[in-house]
Amino acid sequence: MKKGEIYVGDVREILFANKGVVDIGQEKPVAVKNVLAGQQVRVQIEKVRNGRAQGRILEVLKKAPQEIEPQCPHFGACGGCTYQHLPYEEQLAMKAAQVKKLLDETGADYLFEGILKSPIQDAYRNKMEFSFGDAYKDGPLALGMHKRGSFYDIVTVDGCRIVDGDFRKILVCVLDYFSKKGTRFYQKRNHEGYLRHLLVRKAKKTGEILIDLVTASQEKELSAAGEAELLHGMTEELRALALSGSIAGILHTVNDSVADIIQNDRTDILYGRDYFYEELLGLRFRITPFSFFQTNSLGAERLYSLVRSYAGETQDKTIFDLYSGTGTIAQILAPVAKKVLGIEIVEEAVEAAKENADMNGLANCTFLAGDVLKVIDTVTEKPDMIVLDPPRDGIHPKALAKILDFGVDKLVYISCKPTSLARDLIILRERGYQPERVCCVDLFPGTYHVETVCLLSKLNTKQHMLEHMPARKKGL
Repeated sequence: MKKGEIYVGDVREILFANKGVVDIGQEKPVAVKNVLAGQQVRVQIEKVRNGRAQGRILEVLKKAPQEIEPQCPHFGACGGCTYQHLPYEEQLAMKAAQVKKLLDETGADYLFEGILKSPIQDAYRNKMEFSFGDAYKDGPLALGMHKRGSFYDIVTVDGCRIVDGDFRKILVCVLDYFSKKGTRFYQKRNHEGYLRHLLVRKAKKTGEILIDLVTASQEKELSAAGEAELLHGMTEELRALALSGSIAGILHTVNDSVADIIQNDRTDILYGRDYFYEELLGLRFRITPFSFFQTNSLGAERLYSLVRSYAGETQDKTIFDLYSGTGTIAQILAPVAKKVLGIEIVEEAVEAAKENADMNGLANCTFLAGDVLKVIDTVTEKPDMIVLDPPRDGIHPKALAKILDFGVDKLVYISCKPTSLARDLIILRERGYQPERVCCVDLFPGTYHVETVCLLSKLNTKQHMLEHMPARKKGL
């Protein structure tokens, strides 16, 4: 195979994450994104390295037997969703099989308990980060998601199905307003322009909405007074919308980072307040614009109920919640524990966690700000159990070694990226921790993402040494 060659093949299976295995009649298959098992596709080879080939799909010649028509009008063009053309039960089965395959490859022996579905499959997201740009070079202003496979082009997703109608109304309102004003978007090529992102968050239980316009520093042609007038006009347009929820706050964040991310250099309140409230499992949480909170509120309740079940009896026990975010897991475990200590690197999230614990009357929660790798050295208390909810890339090996030095009998590991869990599982098993139960929770219908909860127990030290000792040393 050579780069640029075109082949026709059958999609054998889909591996995590969105990696289609396409048989093209050669010795080895081609890895292709955005395909379904059972499709026949035409692909072009993009890369060949060490005998492995990657390609891109050019055309679906034959649909998969289980394939359906997606409800979203933007599916295929928008890069946000991957599997809206696959029935939901098929999505669940695929995700569960992908996770089990990854964990089985580590050699672990455990009980796999399948996958829990999201309580709702449409309009489930409570947060969206929309990008400003154009649909094509020098085209009209667009606001939405990146076009599939494109770093620059933006698809205006005014018909998005994974958010509710309020998100769509807010998007259209802001896009129409700045289009009429002729305001320029921030161009990543030359780092000029004003409009960067629109962050919208809405609580599922309380209905409160937070809207944050993210821009570069004011335009060269825009005076401070002109910017104030522009932002005031947008605020009034938003407040006049007929929404099912209620606007808690409208904000303006300045971000001068050259990276295409939402970074908070400064945030001003244009209307209301800079936080909103959400409720999970009977607890109330104060959420700020950039603090971490699961994007599927109803699904998060299912996830955290599973975590609580895996934690088991926690009375009179001290629990460490590492990578604790805004402290949701810590506070859900606190009512049935002696003490919970949370560690989180984002200071804003730690402050929110402290306020939430006070609001919920939980005096046995303590939260520390900083990198787990460093902060854990300053902790003098010894935990009875540890809950791990690391970021997508998993746990730093040095941090994991320090965590395991506590020698707790039980660990609950929550992973949003099963490949990271599989990698860390190898180290965990080497240190004497055996996975007992694993269950997936689907918080992201229509996408390839999935949450995985793993309960691990520490093996008897002598038994562990015998199991990992070469046969000749065991006297066999």
